[in-house]
Amino acid sequence: MPDDIVIGLEIHIQLLTQAKIFCNCSTDYFEQEPNTHTCPVCLGLPGSLPVLNKKVVEFALKTALALNCEINRTNLFHRKNYFYPDLPKAYQISQYDKPIAVNGFLMVDSGSSAERRRIRINRVHMEEDAGKLIHLERDGEIVHSLVDYNRSGIPLLEIVTEPDIQSPEEAIDFLQKLRAIVQYLGVCDGNLEKGSMRCDANISIRKSEKSALGTKTELKNMNSFRAIRRALEFEIVRQKKLIKNGESVLSETRRWDEANGRTIIMRSKEEALDYRYFPEPDLLPLTIKQEWIEEINSTLPELPEERKERFITDYQLSDYDARRLIEVRSLGDYFERAAQDYHNYKHLANWILGELLRCLGEENANIETCPISASKLVELLKLIDNKTISGKIAKDIFEQMFKTGKSAAKLIKESGTTQISNKNEINGIIDRVIKDNAQTVQDFCSGKEKAIHFLVGQVMKHTKGRAQPDLVLELLKERINKPY
Repeated sequence: MPDDIVIGLEIHIQLLTQAKIFCNCSTDYFEQEPNTHTCPVCLGLPGSLPVLNKKVVEFALKTALALNCEINRTNLFHRKNYFYPDLPKAYQISQYDKPIAVNGFLMVDSGSSAERRRIRINRVHMEEDAGKLIHLERDGEIVHSLVDYNRSGIPLLEIVTEPDIQSPEEAIDFLQKLRAIVQYLGVCDGNLEKGSMRCDANISIRKSEKSALGTKTELKNMNSFRAIRRALEFEIVRQKKLIKNGESVLSETRRWDEANGRTIIMRSKEEALDYRYFPEPDLLPLTIKQEWIEEINSTLPELPEERKERFITDYQLSDYDARRLIEVRSLGDYFERAAQDYHNYKHLANWILGELLRCLGEENANIETCPISASKLVELLKLIDNKTISGKIAKDIFEQMFKTGKSAAKLIKESGTTQISNKNEINGIIDRVIKDNAQTVQDFCSGKEKAIHFLVGQVMKHTKGRAQPDLVLELLKERINKPY
């Protein structure tokens, strides 16, 4: 009987509030001078008292509602006790048995696009982030460590799934859908590389769905979807090999070693009792009015899944194209701006998902800073449609647009790279191609239809791609079928 893979995820997202969760320090800490965004509260100094940021609660409610959760009208903050140098109080203010939301779910694609599975969400809770350790090395060894407390007190939302995920592919689909949701809500930028979205995975192997869950290991230190996928795949193989050899899988926390492509043990796994949770005495129980929940629910934006269905209906796009366009909210916005003035939606989607994303990827840029606006792309596509330029020329022009920010019309005027549509000029080139490729012409006349495409290619080569391909095909057939 094949072994079943069981995966649960714990995802932390940094909320895009302007102030930290329990004080007024700025959350704009990334790449700032160390320890310049701190105060007695987030440094845990004696006598300082936390004050809950209302915006954090609002963002938590938005996220929980978008994830189909039940909202706990009354919830508590707890102290989660553990010692680590980047945790100044030696405890973290978090939520334990009474979090802000429970019992949610998110649908993921499984196996084929037609098959979807419900991944249950156990809880959503608010907490504060810790600081950051900076290790200084000499000759490959850590000589001493420094602590930057700028991140201490940054508001986090932790989203914990049930162990419902059955493959690395499902885990990645869940995370991509979650990232899209929080980006659409405007509560988190979803940047894994910068750490504003972080994922830990719990993974175990069991004999069948009816068997008891196996011993799980926790995976950490994964800062990209690729790393998460590779770490899960490695851990599945590692655990199955242990079980096959009659060895035990230990309950431990392991980190992903990207350089060597393997997981490495960090420590034995802590359980809830190890943290000695107790209610935070400096914060009253949080009571949320039903009217506020309803108000926030009424202001939720169109979410990714709804937008995908609308793209399929309104723009006649395939499920695949629609899904890719809505993965990042700004990319979907770009498409819709362009679609206002260009109604060949499939052609538009192909250029955005093809040439545009390729150029952005090569330059490690994002759609927000793209030098080609939606209106400039529409201008280029219309030049293709009215046969001013060919598709091949358009790709060259597009790359120049990306590098210079200039419009297609200006670049075409500067280079003179318009399509050749003069029949006499094309016929002159056709005569030369026919003369140089007599055997291919004979093959076409003998019924080998594909031979004509070689001749078209030769004409395009002579014109450096500037001739209209359909006109070349028409004139070639006309020229071959009558003496010249």
